[in-house]
Amino acid sequence: MPKDYYEILGVPRNATQEEIKRAYRKLAMKYHPDRNKGNKEAEEKFKEINEAYAVLSDPEKRRLYDMYGSAEFEKKYSTEDIFRGFDFESVFKDLGIDLSGFFSRKNKKGGRTFIFDLGDLFSNLFGTYFGGEEEFSPFGETYETIQIDLPLTVEEVLKGGEKEVVLPGTYETIKIKIPKGIQDGQILRIRKKSGRKTKEYLFRIRIIPKFGYKVENGNIYIEKEIPFTSFLLGDEIEIETVDGKRVKAKVPPLTKPGAKLRLRGLGLPLSETKRGDLYITLIPKIPDKLTSEQKKLIEELRKSGL
Repeated sequence: MPKDYYEILGVPRNATQEEIKRAYRKLAMKYHPDRNKGNKEAEEKFKEINEAYAVLSDPEKRRLYDMYGSAEFEKKYSTEDIFRGFDFESVFKDLGIDLSGFFSRKNKKGGRTFIFDLGDLFSNLFGTYFGGEEEFSPFGETYETIQIDLPLTVEEVLKGGEKEVVLPGTYETIKIKIPKGIQDGQILRIRKKSGRKTKEYLFRIRIIPKFGYKVENGNIYIEKEIPFTSFLLGDEIEIETVDGKRVKAKVPPLTKPGAKLRLRGLGLPLSETKRGDLYITLIPKIPDKLTSEQKKLIEELRKSGL
């Protein structure tokens, strides 16, 4: 069933940010795991209200949720999309909830790294440990293979460079060289030897698209709202690419809502010389209000058969 985030937090659809925050505070204190140990129902409720707050506390995510509705929003945006940019530690700290058990180490800037998994709801956001094997040689050496998901942003994929990661089960950090244009699902292999024990880390790349973006086989899919007149008369629209560049695209006259524009070579790298494409789905922009003059003109258009 689609989730009604307003109903989950118990607030009206026109609630202010302060009202949403107050409602979330009350529910978070009620269902926090420390107060409901062993209560699976309370645990699921706690995850649910955090998901609702992650959307409704963010003006852009809330706008998209209101625009698409519950069912369509869930189809378009994954859990990763919903929780991207959601600062768990500061949000809970503001509520007076101690999450020290969820944060295991400090980073160089004095912040703390979130490595505890609240459940499947949060696992993909921070990287998932997905396996490990241990083998023994006849010479007394131990060889262990550990596999880990490594989330990368679109920017990290495009630029490449080094990324610092925490090794699972330790406080140790290592720097991994990220090749420019690395692809989703690709494996980076790192070996570390300590005495008679060798550990091989297999980092499986997971590309995290920006909120509102979908990535598939190097192609990027976004949606763009344009006025009704642009569909009928044609237009030239401006699009921001994943590189941060602004490019223009032409909308032909009599374009139907939901039509896609294809901008070749503006997706993610597929190789050193080839990139995927950028697809833009055109969505009608519905105004919040109409002036009396606009209403009059639209009535005339309706009478004319449009």
